[in-house]
Amino acid sequence: MVTGGAASNVLYNLLCTGCGRRAAAVIDYDIALLFQPCLLLGVSIGVVCNVMFPEWLITALFALFLAFCTTKTLRAGLRIWSSESRGATLAVAAATAHGREEPLLLPHGTDAGNGGGARGDAGFPWKDVSVLVMVWLCFFVLHVFIGDKHGKGMIRIKPCGVAYWLITLSQVPFAVAFTAYIIYAKRKKQVLHNQEDGKANPESTKMDTLPTLLFPLAAFVTGALSGLFGIGGGLLLNPVLLQIGIPPQTAAATSSFMVLFCASMSMVQFILLGMQGIGEASVYAGICFVASVVGAVVIERAIRKSGRVSLIVFLVTGIMAVSTVIITFFGALDVWAQYTSGAYMGFKLPC
Repeated sequence: MVTGGAASNVLYNLLCTGCGRRAAAVIDYDIALLFQPCLLLGVSIGVVCNVMFPEWLITALFALFLAFCTTKTLRAGLRIWSSESRGATLAVAAATAHGREEPLLLPHGTDAGNGGGARGDAGFPWKDVSVLVMVWLCFFVLHVFIGDKHGKGMIRIKPCGVAYWLITLSQVPFAVAFTAYIIYAKRKKQVLHNQEDGKANPESTKMDTLPTLLFPLAAFVTGALSGLFGIGGGLLLNPVLLQIGIPPQTAAATSSFMVLFCASMSMVQFILLGMQGIGEASVYAGICFVASVVGAVVIERAIRKSGRVSLIVFLVTGIMAVSTVIITFFGALDVWAQYTSGAYMGFKLPC
């Protein structure tokens, strides 16, 4: 289901960019490259913590984290809204001074709408996507070898045995090696670009002004929390990217692109391991695919009509606020049921 929704969103963004409806690609592949290895590593560690932590603690941490992210994202949305309003005021003043009419807000696809967050380079970044596919394949092979909690994998490995933990821990050097290579390649590319121009790149984005290690660290924390809470990474990736300073449209499109990589890995793994109910899951995935396309079209038209990309931020805020209330309520009911039944509510071993 997650794969279906993410795939439709990514295809929609790619097709919209290709047909010229957007001035620049909204998917930031540099961010995806810096995030993906540590994001996958964090998910693996978070899943182990999910097994060990008591349910009441996971519920409490999830509710607190969502409440915190909701507040921060709402403030970010209000800041973007104020910035858009100031831009509209300046546009009206400029139009009045020149004696001509201008739209109240800049249309989607201009500098204000894009926020300068996505790369405007021509052509599809095949090299970046190739590196991402290599990361996907490496982690996929490791997860297929590990198998599920019952030890069902491509090869017979005793759950929580020596081989199991060696393969699990091997994800750490893989993630570190890929991240180090990506950072090195990015810095080398930036230096060569500056040498060719003879000066610093005037089109440097918000990402270029931040510490490079901030992105892998944020990815690791986001992945760990996603694995701990047992949810899709999109709900957490969007607010994290917004807090870093990535423009809303770029944050939404890039997070969907990264979620597609994570979710597709689990999907293919379940299929290879003989998961039951593939047909039913495919139907739900198709429904999610269509629903995601409808949602993308609706929000795209709303942004084009209003000229405010802050609508994306407020939409994310609303989803997180509703999720906080629902998860807190039903989580509290489950914890109370465990308490009244006398079930064990402490920490558990990973195996």
